[in-house]
Amino acid sequence: MQLNNPQKETDLIVGRNVVKEALISGREIEYIMVSKGEKKGSIVQIILLAKKHGIIIKEVDNKKLDFLSPLVPHQGIAALVSAHKYSTVDDILNVAVEKNEPAFIIIADGIEDPHNLGAIIRTAECAGAHGVIIPKRHSAGLTTTVLKSAAGALEYIKVARVTNISTIIDELKQKGLWIYCADMNGTPWHETNLTGPVGLVIGNEGFGVSKLVKENCDVMLSLPLCGKISSLNASVAAGVLMYEINRQRHLQNTKI
Repeated sequence: MQLNNPQKETDLIVGRNVVKEALISGREIEYIMVSKGEKKGSIVQIILLAKKHGIIIKEVDNKKLDFLSPLVPHQGIAALVSAHKYSTVDDILNVAVEKNEPAFIIIADGIEDPHNLGAIIRTAECAGAHGVIIPKRHSAGLTTTVLKSAAGALEYIKVARVTNISTIIDELKQKGLWIYCADMNGTPWHETNLTGPVGLVIGNEGFGVSKLVKENCDVMLSLPLCGKISSLNASVAAGVLMYEINRQRHLQNTKI
């Protein structure tokens, strides 16, 4: 049975047969929660099937499943399903080709707050980005909360979910993109040419861009902090940098 949990604002399906059929049908699943110690019967088959599809398995206390599904027997398993279909990185690149524009891609490296992710997706669509890339692990997915925060933007912009951000960055660089990341120790944002094919990395709300991802980026960009607070909200920083890319592109087009 599918539940809409008003407290978590996520789409949940519970029960062994329901979760198994969702996996078989190819439905987009964010992750599966299995009660700790449940290693018998059909759950073993479900776990193997989920791993085959690269879906994250989380062991949780049985009380958590009781809380998430108070009225429907969960049988020790529940799955958080995506509220929107994912695209591929190639789909995003094809949008740029179809528009005859240099690629403009946002890479969210571990944005865990669904409101932040929704805001980034919304701003990306408004700023003319061709798509957003998020990782499968340690990141919010396309849940109902993200859809609400994106305020309709997901109907017009593509989001791809990938296993490894660093690997995707390497692939994008091979396709001619320059990869920039937001970092307080970087080059001032307004001193960098951002008019070519661009991938912009926005890091986790608390830790910023991960070390390995940062090492794979071409340039670090910083925003001035003139007050006493030492950092900006991730979605705010993303918005400022996205619109600087937008500004520079429009300025270049007016000169042609």
